[in-house]
Amino acid sequence: MMLLFMMSLIILIITIIVMMLASFLSKKTINDREKSSPFECGFDPMNYSRLPFSLRFFLIAIIFLIFDVEIALLLPMILIIKSSNLFNWTITSMFFILILLMGLYHEWNQGALEWNN
Repeated sequence: MMLLFMMSLIILIITIIVMMLASFLSKKTINDREKSSPFECGFDPMNYSRLPFSLRFFLIAIIFLIFDVEIALLLPMILIIKSSNLFNWTITSMFFILILLMGLYHEWNQGALEWNN
């Protein structure tokens, strides 16, 4: 029991030493004004910050997030097909895909997917 405690303590001390050594070795010594300023998607952070921003970029990002989450929800449905009732799985899958297709149609109908407006 004492040997296990000593080994745990030695591992903890070695871990702390390695973390401190990595922290000291990775520090920057030269602070450049441009490198320490935030990078904002290609915009110059030194300019006036109230320039008009196209909401198309924001809308495309939101649509991407919605359909990205949709993929994360669809993939587990494929994995559970063998362990679930086939009728319930089919109804649930079709309902989920129908909701997504209705959302896609709505976005398309509103013109959110057309970039040339």
